[in-house]
Amino acid sequence: MPESFTRWAEIAGTRGLRLLAIAIIAFILARILKALTGRLVQLAKSQTRVALLREQQTRTVAGILYSLGITLILFAAILTALPEFGFNITPVAAAASLASLAVGFGAQSLIKDLINGFFIVFEDQYVVGDLIQANGEVGRVEYLTLRRTVIRNPAGALVIMPNSLIGQVSNLSRDWSQVFVDVTIPSDELAGRALATLEKVAGDFRNDADWSQAVVDGPRVLGIESLSLDGTVLRLQVKTILNRKDDVARELRRRIKIGFEQSRIPLCHTHKVALQGELPQPNPNE
Repeated sequence: MPESFTRWAEIAGTRGLRLLAIAIIAFILARILKALTGRLVQLAKSQTRVALLREQQTRTVAGILYSLGITLILFAAILTALPEFGFNITPVAAAASLASLAVGFGAQSLIKDLINGFFIVFEDQYVVGDLIQANGEVGRVEYLTLRRTVIRNPAGALVIMPNSLIGQVSNLSRDWSQVFVDVTIPSDELAGRALATLEKVAGDFRNDADWSQAVVDGPRVLGIESLSLDGTVLRLQVKTILNRKDDVARELRRRIKIGFEQSRIPLCHTHKVALQGELPQPNPNE
């Protein structure tokens, strides 16, 4: 057997083993990545409506992570295998570095959106259907991606916010809601009689089967909240199930108004100031 053929066979065998090793390592990394992303989806699975929405968002994030990871693994495997075919990867690596640097500078806002969106979904800060307060806007989340959050505010307008601009978020749709109902009576009115009427209204409300299912705790009469020349402010507190605090507050105000009318307790009124005496007459010499 010619010496040259033996030499080329050894070279081909060595390079073939290296290429096979590169392929095996890339395959193992791809399988590990698939197992990890699949595990994320499994952890998010549940039967509740909110959990189903969270599972769908987690599945989206897992798909994006898997696609990005596979791209990086293939790119690294190709760069590692090119020298085995006699290619100089230094110019390719330099061009790739410059391209990634240019893309990074040109897409800083987009990258920030994606990173912040990933943590919003991964940390379960809010999901579609939640009522949130962010950037001075209050609304229900109608659409959520890694790049943007779309909410519907009370005026009915769609507010589109890039995720990179979302800082502090208040989620108003978790566990329970709370509302305070203030009642102002005149300063000269007996506060004890008004508080007793509020206690009766709160007790009747708690015992009402039509409203007890919407209440988590209360209503509780906290007492006198503040004193001023305009009147005495009395406060009630009530915790409700999600999305029912406004209905409960309206019903409480209606019952308080009726209870105060039956007990002849006036609500705060506007003070009138009467001036007595003669108005100064204008001086004709002036």
